[in-house]
Amino acid sequence: MKKHEWRENTEEGETRLVTATRHGGRWQLRSRLKSEAEWTEHPVISLEDLETLHEIISNKYNRSRAPYEHILEIDALIAKAQKKS
Repeated sequence: MKKHEWRENTEEGETRLVTATRHGGRWQLRSRLKSEAEWTEHPVISLEDLETLHEIISNKYNRSRAPYEHILEIDALIAKAQKKS
């Protein structure tokens, strides 16, 4: 299982914690606000989160910490999400 984490600020000024995992060839995303205790599972990953994940994995790939196949998988998920929009 591969895990990628990041933080971002919401429009309300709260910190959102995000964890993306890849297990069994499937990507899963969960998030929570820093003030919350429970994680929220996202069965469908938003385009915005996919783009952020792509940036994080690309940076890790450049440092030889993630395989190129993960970038290709995220590219495919982004293309699929853009078609739905």
